[in-house]
Amino acid sequence: MQDTLSEIERAALKSLESVNDPSALEAWRVANLGRSSALMNVFSGLGKLSKEERPVIGAAANRVKVALESALEERSRLVKAVALARSLEEDHIDVTLPGRRKHVGRLHPSTQQLRRVLDILAEMGFQVFTSREVETDEYNFQLLNFPPHHPARDMQDTLFIEAEGRGDNPIIMRTHTSPGQIHAMRQFAATNPQDPPPIRIALPGMCFRYEQITVRSEVQFNQVEGLAVGKNITFADLKGTLTDFVRRMFGEGTRLRFRASYFPFTEPSAEVDVECFVCGGKGCQVCKNSGWLEILGCGMVHPVVLQNGGYDPRVYSGYAWGMGPERQLMLRHKVSDIRYFWGNDVRFLEQF
Repeated sequence: MQDTLSEIERAALKSLESVNDPSALEAWRVANLGRSSALMNVFSGLGKLSKEERPVIGAAANRVKVALESALEERSRLVKAVALARSLEEDHIDVTLPGRRKHVGRLHPSTQQLRRVLDILAEMGFQVFTSREVETDEYNFQLLNFPPHHPARDMQDTLFIEAEGRGDNPIIMRTHTSPGQIHAMRQFAATNPQDPPPIRIALPGMCFRYEQITVRSEVQFNQVEGLAVGKNITFADLKGTLTDFVRRMFGEGTRLRFRASYFPFTEPSAEVDVECFVCGGKGCQVCKNSGWLEILGCGMVHPVVLQNGGYDPRVYSGYAWGMGPERQLMLRHKVSDIRYFWGNDVRFLEQF
């Protein structure tokens, strides 16, 4: 048996001398150290030997195995070194070729604009407050002065999650960020119900509406809600805040105007227009020849909404607004179709 092991070692080492590439090296390993190799068969037959022969042959087989593994490792290093030398000799690098451009990830344009809006509001003293996207009808409509079957609900087509068996309080996807007003007021009021603290917050988030997708409307869009509640807050405070915001966002010389409007959760209500960036107020297709572009809706918080939020409307007042970052992007960059923002066309997104 020892003579057999010596012959196995001699033959294996001799055949290893002619191995010069990785594939042949792997084939040699399988043939000489694999499960079906002659050496492994010796290990398998140890159980048939006598007690006296077994340790002697086992030690000899282990010595051969270690010798073959060491030879394989050394040959492997040699083969790699030869392959590297051949590659350096035969291959070449053209250092005059231009480098390959790396595609670096970046923020989505909607996220960029959303962060810009929040940065400006943070400079103005507004704290960011977030609320959930899945809401109940109570928070999304009823507590905001939209009673069930109120005609103003037709302003917002709703996506229902669970309606059966919930009566007038189904679970829905929020149609605007305004439910966050109730969440925020109740959270602040809970800290001191007798004398609730003032509020100045910005509520960003995604909104969802069951609408036909067009160049100007999507089923999902970002919105930023603003809310300020305290004592002796007036419409003049609202106008001053939004005027400052518009000039920080669009430039110091930007002109804006307030138009009377209607929202169930504010009274009085208004919409804010800025002078068209494209034509400078002269009239063009972007502004529909009016010279003005609408950017947000706003108003004084309705007394019913203040009361639902835990603030006594006889003592406290407040203002609120809602704006869309995608809408502002469309106006700033003359984007004609809101669907571009969610179409994930890299050619469009890379421009931002």
